[in-house]
Amino acid sequence: MSADRTLMSVIRTSLSLIGFGFTIFQFFHKLHDSGVLKNSEASRNFGQALVWLGVLLLIFGIVYHWRFMVELRREREAMRAAGLIHADSGFPVSMTLIVALLLLAMGCLAIFSMNFGIGPFGT
Repeated sequence: MSADRTLMSVIRTSLSLIGFGFTIFQFFHKLHDSGVLKNSEASRNFGQALVWLGVLLLIFGIVYHWRFMVELRREREAMRAAGLIHADSGFPVSMTLIVALLLLAMGCLAIFSMNFGIGPFGT
């Protein structure tokens, strides 16, 4: 459960970074399109950087979670082989990992949309 809590913390932070970065990007993009700002490149780049940071943080969190769960399964198997535990129950599917992977896909779509101006989050 501690691995899931850690991944949930990573998800929360990544979601904040991705959401805030995309909002900054969109806000200054709309101001530029309406003619209020002449140059909004710096703020748009800052928004993109926040989204990239959120996606990278999420990737590292997923990799950490995956490696931790693999090691936990190895340790459980070693304990079963040594006769310390007798149950042969497996670990359930991690819903937290599924949510993290879905958020990662959305973050990648946001980056694609920001860079190329197409996609579900059109700019």
